[in-house]
Amino acid sequence: MAREGRAVGAASGELVTIGEFARLSRLSAKALRRYDELGLLRPALVDPVNGYRYYDPAQVEGARLVAWLRRIGMPLSRIGRIVALDAGAAAVEIRAYWARVEAETAARRDLAMYLVDHLSAEGGAMSRIPGNTGSTGNAGDTGKAGGTGRTGSSAGAEDTGSLGGRGSSGSGVPGGSGVLGGPVAVPLAIRCAALTDTGAVRTTNQDAAFAGPQLLAVADGFGEGGAEASAAAIEALKPTAWGGGDGALSAADLLNALEDTADSASRAVRDAVAPCADPDGSGTTLTAMLWTGSRLGLVHIGDSRAYLLRGGELFRITHDHSLVQSMIDDGSLSREEAASHPGRALLLKALVGEARSAPVAVACRPDVRLREVLAGDRYLLCSDGLSAVVDEAELRAAVIAAEVPEEAVRRLVGLAHEAGGPDNVACVVADVVVAAEE
Repeated sequence: MAREGRAVGAASGELVTIGEFARLSRLSAKALRRYDELGLLRPALVDPVNGYRYYDPAQVEGARLVAWLRRIGMPLSRIGRIVALDAGAAAVEIRAYWARVEAETAARRDLAMYLVDHLSAEGGAMSRIPGNTGSTGNAGDTGKAGGTGRTGSSAGAEDTGSLGGRGSSGSGVPGGSGVLGGPVAVPLAIRCAALTDTGAVRTTNQDAAFAGPQLLAVADGFGEGGAEASAAAIEALKPTAWGGGDGALSAADLLNALEDTADSASRAVRDAVAPCADPDGSGTTLTAMLWTGSRLGLVHIGDSRAYLLRGGELFRITHDHSLVQSMIDDGSLSREEAASHPGRALLLKALVGEARSAPVAVACRPDVRLREVLAGDRYLLCSDGLSAVVDEAELRAAVIAAEVPEEAVRRLVGLAHEAGGPDNVACVVADVVVAAEE
């Protein structure tokens, strides 16, 4: 009798069969059975005698959401978390996932462009060997430094336009992730300075900065173990940790070194915050540049930033891994609105402890890319304690006006204090100079 009542309920339209529900939701019956097994989409009723599944038509919207999320490539495990959230929280989680996908796609694109450049250069070199006819590469491309000068980030206009007001196209950023075709003709060196400050409001300093002949780095810690996390991330990048020596690494070796050091930084942060009561609530941003004498490798995660001053213009060369930046990128938020958005401090990517229940899942692997360098370049790395409170025009003027890096970092920290100093500040300024001058 109970079975008979259930069948009548299904037939009367209160519940529908799996076949009918598959038609309504645009999912196959096989997919619905799989989602039931995984707990993503439970039937409203399962007949205990024959195992037939019946669904409530009100479940169609949830089923379509699962289908749409699968269509964008989201793993089933993450879909399971999203379908349990309310609409607002689900939207934040989907935005975080897609920002991560775009960042990873940009990193893969950079690697693909590196391989194109690297193999094209090798092919051109081979074509110049007497008797070799195996390549038709352009010899003119392989005999000079500078590679292709491609931009390495999928950043929006905010990232690629110069702070001096030049256009916002990707070609506006000098250097990009172009790979140097060979050792630079003139030996270069780095002249640099670093400075951190607690600011006018905070009582402790969780920012860290380092400037040396082979490493420039800033890290902005957060949570209970923030200070330990920022220090550990930078320590993992020091030359003694990644094997940097006095000799210049090849482009391929540097790319491998960057991947290894990025992984080392992630592990170091996890270890540093493990003793905390809430490890996944502690972590750090990290923006660093590794120098080998002929190339700069960039390691970046979070919303600390790196800028390049070249030809009197200041360019941002990193892309913030933050909620507001993703909203700027998709056009749902203007730069002016972002400054006062309540979620402006929410990071989509950072180095964190073991993730267990973080409301927004974060990726723990930094972006890595190679950059072209020229004598006369000046680089600025800073935490958001500077970039979030100092007007871009003032930032550019201070970097240009300072005669030496030591003066520049003092000016920049002073500007943060004049703006109220609401956060810790960390900054590094480095000049690329001819080695003989250094």
